[in-house]
Amino acid sequence: MAKFTKQDALDYHSMGRPGKIQVIPTKPYQTQRDLSLAYSPGVADPCLEIEKNPEDAYKYTAKGNLVAVISNGTAVLGLGDIGALAGKPVMEGKGLLFKINADIDVFDIEISTKDIDKFIETVIEIAPTFGGINLEDIKAPECFEIERRVKEALDIPVMHDDQHGTAIISAAGLVGALEISGKDVSKVKMVVSGAGASASACTKLYMALGVRKENIIMCDSKGVLNTRRTDLNEAKKEFMVESDANTLSDALKGADIFLGLSVKGAMSKEMLASMAPSPIVFAMANPDPEITYEDALDTRTDLIFATGRSDYPNQINNVLGFPFIFRGALDVRSTAINEEMKLAAVYALAALAKEPVPDVVKKAYNKTEMSFGREYIVPKPLDPRLIEYVAVAVAKAAVDSGVARKVITDWDAYKQELRQRMGIDHAIMRNMTVKAKTNPKRVVFTDAANIKVLQAARIVKDDGIAFPVLLGRKDRVSKIALENGIDINDIEIVDSTSPENEPLRLKYAELLYQKRQRKGLSLIEATRLMYNRNYYGAAMVELGEVDAMISGTTTKYADVMRPALQIIGKDENVKKIAGMYIMNTKRGHYFFADTTVNEDPSAEDLVDITTLTHSAVKAFGIDPVMAIVSYSNFGSSEDATSAKSSKAISLLHKNHPEVMIDGEMQANFALNREMRMERYPFSKLGLRDVNTLIFPNLTSGNIAYKMMQEIGSSEAIGPILMGLKKPVHVLQLSSSVREIIDMTTIAVVDAQS
Repeated sequence: MAKFTKQDALDYHSMGRPGKIQVIPTKPYQTQRDLSLAYSPGVADPCLEIEKNPEDAYKYTAKGNLVAVISNGTAVLGLGDIGALAGKPVMEGKGLLFKINADIDVFDIEISTKDIDKFIETVIEIAPTFGGINLEDIKAPECFEIERRVKEALDIPVMHDDQHGTAIISAAGLVGALEISGKDVSKVKMVVSGAGASASACTKLYMALGVRKENIIMCDSKGVLNTRRTDLNEAKKEFMVESDANTLSDALKGADIFLGLSVKGAMSKEMLASMAPSPIVFAMANPDPEITYEDALDTRTDLIFATGRSDYPNQINNVLGFPFIFRGALDVRSTAINEEMKLAAVYALAALAKEPVPDVVKKAYNKTEMSFGREYIVPKPLDPRLIEYVAVAVAKAAVDSGVARKVITDWDAYKQELRQRMGIDHAIMRNMTVKAKTNPKRVVFTDAANIKVLQAARIVKDDGIAFPVLLGRKDRVSKIALENGIDINDIEIVDSTSPENEPLRLKYAELLYQKRQRKGLSLIEATRLMYNRNYYGAAMVELGEVDAMISGTTTKYADVMRPALQIIGKDENVKKIAGMYIMNTKRGHYFFADTTVNEDPSAEDLVDITTLTHSAVKAFGIDPVMAIVSYSNFGSSEDATSAKSSKAISLLHKNHPEVMIDGEMQANFALNREMRMERYPFSKLGLRDVNTLIFPNLTSGNIAYKMMQEIGSSEAIGPILMGLKKPVHVLQLSSSVREIIDMTTIAVVDAQS
C-alpha cells in the first residue's frame, strides 16, 4: 500500500482546482452560433423531441453515459457515519474511477438525511437525469431496503456497490481459488466474519455459485448467528443456523473458506491453523485485514490468501467490477442490474485471471512473471482487457435475460467500440495481422537469448504470423527457453558462431567484402564481423534465406542500422532512410517521422522523409494528411529551421501534389482544424484532420513521441524503419513481447510487398 502523510492527502485534494472531477463541454462553443445551438434558441428542438419520445433523451443528452454516485455518508469507507458532506471526497473519487476505467461520466450526489423515505424519494425524483445509479456508503440494514425500493421504482440500472461490488470480485476470486485447491463448491464449509451489507451480498452470491446454505456459518461481533440468539434483526435472521458453535474460533475448525468482512485482528493464527487443508482465506477488513498476510503465511503454506490491500497478492478491489458492470448495462440501456449480470461479471473476471498477463500489467506492478495461481486469482485493476471482458459479458447477460432495451448483435464490433472509447484500439495492428497471416514469412530474430524474444517467437509461430528463426548459441537459447517454460522445439535455431556454420559464415563474409571492399573493408575484417549476429542476420536477409530481420531488444539502434545499410542498403528510389512511430491515442492513430534516424535533415531530406512516410502510412490502409511542424507558422520566423521547413513544403507542393501536406506550423494548429481554419483559411489542409506529423529534426521528433508515451498515455508502435531494400526493424531497448509481435507483423507485411 502506498505510503503518504496526512498532508500529502490534503494537498492532493486541494492543489490547483479543488476536488478531483470537473465538467467538460463535448460540443463546439467558440462562436455565437455554437452558443445559440447549445442553449437558446437551438436547445428547444431536442427538448420537444424528448417530450414526444422520452427515449430520445438517450439521443440528444448525456443521460446514456451518466451515472449518479449517491450517498448519505452513513458508512464511508472505514470512517463510519461522518455525514454526507464529509463523504463527498469519496464520491468524487468514485466518479474519477468510473471515468478513467470505463469512460462513464458521473455526478456525485450527497443527500443529507438518514430518513429512509426521504432518501429514497430524493433518489427517485432525480433519477430522470441519469442512465444509472450507484448507491454508495450507506449503512446496513437501511441500505438493503433503500436499494430494494429504488430498484423497484426505477427502470435504469441501480446497484449498491458496497454490497455487490465486493461480492462480485471476491466471487470471481473464489471460482479461481476453488479450482486451484481442488475443492468442490457444493461441499465446502464456509465461515463468514461480519454480518453487514457486504457479508450478506457476498454470501448470497457465493450461494448462487453453488455453496450450500447449510454449509455456511455467519458471525457478527457477538458470535455465531445461531438459533439460540435472540438479538438478531431480520437481515441477520436470514443467515441463522442450528449450530453448536458459538464463537468464530469454534466455527472455523475444519472450515474450507474464511470470508472476512469485519475488523482487524478478528482471526488469530490458531484459528487459521484449525482450518481444513488448502484453506481459502479472504481477509477483507479495510484497511487492515482480519489476519495479516505475514501471519497467515507464517501459519499455513497451503492457503490461498486475499485481502482488500494493493500491497499483497490477490487484491479484492471493487474497481475491477463497478465501472465495467455499469458500462455494459448502460450500453444496452438495461432496466436493471440483475443476478444474471452479476454472475456474468464473476465468470468474466475468473476467465480473465486465467489468460496470459500482458507485459503492460507486469510492468505496472513491477513483476517479471504473473500467472494464474495461488498469488493471482483475480485480474489486476490496471489490466486494459477488463472493459472488453466484463462489460461485454454483462451486456450479453442483460440481453439474454430480457432487461436490455437496446440489443447488440455484433459483439466483436462492440468490443472494438469499447477499445476505441478507452484509447486501446489496435485496429491498425489487427488489419496488419490479418494481412500477415495470409502469407507468413521467415523472420530472423538476432537477439534470441532473450526471454521476451522467445515468447514473441512462440506466439507469432502459433498465430501463423511468421516462421521465426532464432539466431544465437543453441545451448544458451534452449536453456533460457527451458528455464522459462517456452517450447521452441519446432522453431529453427541458427548458431552463427558454431564450426558447422563456417561455410555459411565465409559466404556471408564474401558478400560483405564485395559490397564494402572499396570502402576500406578487408576480407579478414568482413569474416570477423560475421560473428556479429546483426551482420549475420542482415546477410541472411540479403541472400533471401530469410525474408526479414528483427533486432534491437539488447542492441543499440546504430549497431543494427550499420550492418543493415552496409549489406542490404537503401531502396533504389530512396535517398534517405527514416524512422516512424505509430502513436495510438484516444483520438486515434498518429504517425510521427523522422523520430530515429536523421539528426538535422535539409529541406530536400525533409521531402524524402515526407514521401517515404506518405507511402508507409498508405501501406497501413490510411490516407495520410500531413503537416511539417515547427515553432513558427507559415513563414512567421526566418530562422534556419523554419526556413528549411518552408522550403520543403514548397518543393512538396510543386513536385508531389498528390501528398496532402502543409506547414510549417505549430503543433496546435496542425492538430486543431477549427483553429487552423479560422487563423489560416488559405491552408491546403482545409478542415481535414491531420494524422501524420513530420518533424524538422531528430531532437524534436524523438522528444515528441516519448512525451506522448509518458504524459499522453499513448502506446508507441515502432520504430518502423523506412527506405531499406528489404525489411529490417530495430526495436526499442527492452521492448515488450507485444511490441516485438507488432514489429514482426509489420516486417512480414513489408516482406510480402
